[in-house]
Amino acid sequence: MAISDPLGDMLTRIRNAQLRRKSKVTSPNSKLRAHVLDVLAKEGYIRGYTTVEYEDGKSELEIELKYFDGEPVIRTIERVSKPGRRVYSSVKNIPHVANGLGVSILSTPRGVMSDHQARDENVGGEVLCRVF
Repeated sequence: MAISDPLGDMLTRIRNAQLRRKSKVTSPNSKLRAHVLDVLAKEGYIRGYTTVEYEDGKSELEIELKYFDGEPVIRTIERVSKPGRRVYSSVKNIPHVANGLGVSILSTPRGVMSDHQARDENVGGEVLCRVF
């Protein structure tokens, strides 16, 4: 069965794995997913990720989840722009998450980046997800 929202699927896998206190979770590989994981790792929400190649030519991302005092570092992770309703934001209207404690991840003409990096580079784009 085809996945209509691959990024939403990955975010749901992360959310479900953290609810079950898993140390790692896998997701099919794609460039967009890898770029979003780069931002999550840079912001400190995950330990990191690796790409696992299989003999049949398929590859997966193995995501190492992060915990602090037994609690997941990611409290909420939710998709904002969905296939049925795309959400775009200019640089002036990029949403703040939890008064700046959380991060919005945007897809901009200069690549996938966090909200504060987009403000620094003075560029807007599609709001992919919100993490706190």
